[in-house]
Amino acid sequence: MSELGGVFQSELGRREFSRRVASMISVAGMGGGVIFVAGDLEAAGAQAGADGISHNNDAIHQEVVFHASRKRVYEALTDGKQFEKVVLLSDAMKSKMVQNSATTMGPEAGSAFSTYGGYVSGRQIELVPGERIVQAWRAGSWPEGAYSIAKFVLTEQGDATKLVFDHIGFPPGTAEHLALGWKANYWEPLAKFLA
Repeated sequence: MSELGGVFQSELGRREFSRRVASMISVAGMGGGVIFVAGDLEAAGAQAGADGISHNNDAIHQEVVFHASRKRVYEALTDGKQFEKVVLLSDAMKSKMVQNSATTMGPEAGSAFSTYGGYVSGRQIELVPGERIVQAWRAGSWPEGAYSIAKFVLTEQGDATKLVFDHIGFPPGTAEHLALGWKANYWEPLAKFLA
């Protein structure tokens, strides 16, 4: 029975998370018009089973350990001045793929953020200091109004911090590129910044 209770709580947690994201997106007024999580909705609908659920959408799950406190990792990811220093250490800046490191980040849920000179932008959906960051996240090359969901969960691991990252809702066919990008433009430069 406790196992079933855990499944129910997990499902309830997912529903609550989805409800919060939907309400934050409407409150934040992202995009000024119709807002959708990126993806080929028509293809997803065509691929849905009899239960109406598509099981073929890409997702990214990465785990990385930083030799710094959760507070320090959280602040580096949510403070514009600190994250701009991370951007300067990224492959995107070194290769000149991005010419501008300008970064702005609002400090509360619902606030906008922009980094890599505006190439990456979105809204802070949920901010729990030292524990969790959830963002409506988009790349500048995506269709207008297309946002994905990026979730960063921080846990203590001795004197280090384990970051568990999940990314969903991005355009089809971009998973491999995005997964490499998170490593080269977020995790590796963040580790250098925190060293």
